[in-house]
Amino acid sequence: MGNESQLGTASTAGVKAAGSMRHRIGLGLAALGRPGYLNLGHGVDLGPDRSVDALRGNAHAVLDAAYEEGVRAFDAARSYGRAEEFLGQWLRSRRPGDVVVSSKWGYVYTANWQVDADPPEVKHHDVETLRRQLAETREQLGDWLELYQIHSATPDSGVLEDDRVLSELADLRADGLAIGVSVSGTTQQATLERALELDLFDAVQATWNLYERAAEPALAQASAFGLRVYVKEALANGRLAGRDSAPELEAAATEAGVTPDVFALAAVLARPWATVVLSGAATAQTLQSNLRASELVWTDESERRLASLEQNSDAYWAQRAALTWN
Repeated sequence: MGNESQLGTASTAGVKAAGSMRHRIGLGLAALGRPGYLNLGHGVDLGPDRSVDALRGNAHAVLDAAYEEGVRAFDAARSYGRAEEFLGQWLRSRRPGDVVVSSKWGYVYTANWQVDADPPEVKHHDVETLRRQLAETREQLGDWLELYQIHSATPDSGVLEDDRVLSELADLRADGLAIGVSVSGTTQQATLERALELDLFDAVQATWNLYERAAEPALAQASAFGLRVYVKEALANGRLAGRDSAPELEAAATEAGVTPDVFALAAVLARPWATVVLSGAATAQTLQSNLRASELVWTDESERRLASLEQNSDAYWAQRAALTWN
């Protein structure tokens, strides 16, 4: 079912070879392409100048740092403000030959470059939006686009039951474009199970972190079927990055001589089914800290010690929904 990942399969849990692990950390551009986002501390990261030129310069600096440090997977979306534009400009100016570029369709950015617009994005999972946004994505990313994903499919959106959308995606896949699906919310497991039944996708993307682990069975199944598994929000929008109180994590990280973000990302890298673990860093400094996770050995004791962090999915997603765009 699906195609073998171009990025290779994940390593065995608990085994940490820094060279191979680093290539499993990708860069997601959700916090880089727009002036407002819900990550804790996003406003501090970007500083007072939220102009397009300032964010473009910052995005290119983070992309440069990522590539120099061995990151090769870059993930954007139509709703990430100007993320595709910034990424496309960087690709055309640097012309790296060994990157895997992915993006997503299905949300329309409606914030008009405001920090706290309500709503900042609106979901549209119809075939007309797919066609329009694919054309827009290709205008920005050109032939660099290798993987195109449904953005946050849920049972309520009906996108995985829409024959017109599924047929269009199948045609795109037959023409050589890899097709993926991202999921979010309390229905991640069920949505992934439905996606796997369709035998249409080359990749899946879901939230998994020390707080929210509910999708793990389906992610493991997707990996077993040969799909690429992208993990997003591995730091729970900054809550596991030292920007919110997590005493157990902070104590374990301190004892290991690292920061909380490093320890939390190492936990995700230890999952044998995780192909790419996305850093959502908004600065080069944060990215370089995140990348230290590739050097940390995750042990059975680490697993046991932090098992208590797991939350009920309903509670986790309610807390996420309450985060303020900043």
